[in-house]
Amino acid sequence: MIILFLHLLIQVGLVVRVLLRPNRQPASRIAWVVVILAVPVVGAVAYVLLGEVNLGRHRGERMRRIFAQVPEAAGDFDRRLAPPEIPDTYRHLFRLGESISGFAPVGGNRATLMADSNAAIDAMVADIDAATDHVHLNFYIWLPDNNGLSMVAALERAARRGVTCRAMADDLGSRRMIHSIHWTRMADAGVRLARALPIGNPLLRPL
Repeated sequence: MIILFLHLLIQVGLVVRVLLRPNRQPASRIAWVVVILAVPVVGAVAYVLLGEVNLGRHRGERMRRIFAQVPEAAGDFDRRLAPPEIPDTYRHLFRLGESISGFAPVGGNRATLMADSNAAIDAMVADIDAATDHVHLNFYIWLPDNNGLSMVAALERAARRGVTCRAMADDLGSRRMIHSIHWTRMADAGVRLARALPIGNPLLRPL
């Protein structure tokens, strides 16, 4: 009876945590509530291990120090640029982004939707080949496949002609690229590389 009561208490606590945690999509909240309530024990353990992103105290403090150095950037841009023209359909997405980053959307930007991922890669490669000063890239998933190697080759070409190239890749999502010969080749060509959130052994990281 005591064990059942404790399990119920843990479930209720986790459900409250899911519902009150900021910056979470409603569909994600519903899914986690269902998992926690429908799968005893396993659902609670799954949420503890996978349900929240925890970068650690040290990284959290470092992030806060960095953000403290640029607190007025959004306000400065707002004063210099015209207000952005955001269709009503997409305003909630921009509000979500602002709630996470702390920066309001600003005018003076433009974007083009590509037909598919191949078109997007081709456009980025063309931009890298046309760069004359610097190239900054940030990847979560960067694989040593056809498109991934096209980016590698473009960065190597740019670095060899004197363009400052910096590329950062997630240590988990881009693990295959980081541990491949292509990562070493880029460094040898002069590309400045960084691993985001190094995790060491992925099997031990959840602990």
